[in-house]
This record gives sequence, structure tokens and C-alpha cells, in this order.
Amino acid sequence: MAGVRQFKIAAIQVGPIARAAKREDTVKRLCGLLSKAADEGARLAVFPELTLTTFFPKWLIQSQEEVDSYFEKGDITKGPCKPLFELSKEKKIGFYLGYAELTDDGHHFNTSILVDNEGKIINKYRKVHLPGFIEPIEGIPFQQLEKRYFEYGDMGFQAVRTNPEWIDATVGMLICNDRRWPEAWRSYALQGMDLMLIGYNSVANAVGLFGDKEDKTLRQYHSDLSAKSNAYFNSCFAVSVGKCGKEEGQDLLAGSIIVDPTGRTVDQCKTEDDEVIVSEIDLDDSIIGKQKMFDFERHRRPECYTRLVEQKGTIPLPPYSPSN
Repeated sequence: MAGVRQFKIAAIQVGPIARAAKREDTVKRLCGLLSKAADEGARLAVFPELTLTTFFPKWLIQSQEEVDSYFEKGDITKGPCKPLFELSKEKKIGFYLGYAELTDDGHHFNTSILVDNEGKIINKYRKVHLPGFIEPIEGIPFQQLEKRYFEYGDMGFQAVRTNPEWIDATVGMLICNDRRWPEAWRSYALQGMDLMLIGYNSVANAVGLFGDKEDKTLRQYHSDLSAKSNAYFNSCFAVSVGKCGKEEGQDLLAGSIIVDPTGRTVDQCKTEDDEVIVSEIDLDDSIIGKQKMFDFERHRRPECYTRLVEQKGTIPLPPYSPSN
């Protein structure tokens, strides 16, 4: 049987989730959105980063018990999220889901999973590029404390091949800030990735966090640019999906987007609340780029890129000297 390369994919944008929201109520809401995507013919749906809770890194939380309450403990398929996995199997739709993961041995990660159309987890990714700070910044209303609450992802960038009878894809996964780092995309592309899935929780106005001049329009542009440019540079489809709206007083960025391998927008959410968009894509559209401009085997020069892995921060050149 030939693999399913042409299929419908859904971006499921999620509006605000209250700090006091019950997990069971949130999951019920997500099930309704996933069901809608399936009824519109989608075989795969993409949820945002930390879909199950409010974006808690915006606060300094002193109680570890409260921090841990935002995390999923143990087997996520058997807890409050079980209805999502059951619906996946019933409706034959896979999904990407971002959530806060607390491992059995006590580690905290910002995680995403890829679930197939039988409700089974087939890949897991833990966020590598954690933004923000460990300690809060005095005098600003909302913090960015991911470095405080999460550990750096320890699983690298491992793509996965899916069952071709569901979708015949090589899939990469990133989370929020990761989408801004070309090295992450290229790591997946070197494994033949043709579909990138991303969830994010980006603030619409970054007041007080280096971003007083970054208004909503500019931040939306940068979010779109990250998906469009990297999809083009790696000749893949990209689905980048956010949690949005005014959540506990903070504006989150909407604009969830589906992008083709040329960097063009296939579709984009128009609201700042729960919204499902479904588009038909053909993964064979990624082939021409992989055989032409971005044929890595013919064109890459890794011997010239050693600085990328040997050096972390910027090392400025010495001042100009006429004798140089």
C-alpha cells in the first residue's frame, strides 16, 4: 500500500485557560476541538505548548506543591487526559500535545508528544531552548521563569517516521522558543523531516522583558517569520500553534499558522480564542526543495561550520587596527 502523503492537518488554537481551571474541564474542551478537527477530515491535529494549564511561568510561585499541580505525573494516557487518547483512537486522528511533564524520578520538563491515530504515543520531545530567567525581575507585572520551573530538554532533536497507512511523514517537534533557532530545524532536516509541529505560548506585548519596543504586530511578524523562513530553508511543512487571548491579565499571541515548504502561508487563525483550521497538504511538495536548493548532500559544507558547535556565546573580534 502506498503511503498517505496527501492529507488534512489541523491547527487547534486554544484561548485563555484560567489559573483555577480544573484539568478535567480543560480536557473536555480540548476533546471538543479535536472532535471538530476530525469531523472536518483531519488526520493529525496540533495543539499549543502547555495546552493543559494556564501559562504558569508568568508568576513567581513559592510553593513547590502548587508548581507541581501544573505538571502531569506518571503515564499521561491514564490520567485526566485519558479521554483525549480515547477520542484519538475513536476518531482515527493523531495529535501533537504540549504539557508540563513531571517524571517518576522527579524531573520537570516542558514537553510535547506525538500521538498516532490509534491513541498511542509514538514520539516525545522536551524543550531545549528555555527562555527567561531563574530569578524574577523586580517591578514587572508578568515574569518569564521557564528556567526556574523546567530543566533543559535531554532528548535532543530526534525525528520519527510514522505509519504510512496513517500518514507517511518524517516528523520533527519543537516548542515555542525552539522555533527561533535554525540549528534545531536543521537537525531534524538532516533526518529527512518533511513536517514540523510546534506549539507556543508567546506574549503579545513583551513589556519589561527586553521588549518594550516589541508591540503585538512585530511579535506576530517574528512568530510567522520563524515558521516561514525555517520551513523554506529546510523544505518542509510547518504547523505552529499558540495559546492566545488575555489569560489572567496577560495577552498571549494568536496567529497560529500552517506553512508550506516554500515558506508561504497555507492558512492562519484569525481570532484570539479557540479556533480550528484544517488544510489539505501534500508532503510530496517538499521534494523539489530537497532535490534542488536544499539538497544537503550536494551543497552543504559541514567542514566550514565547526564554529556552530564548538562555540556557544559570541566572541567579538578585536578592535580594528591598521596593521591587520
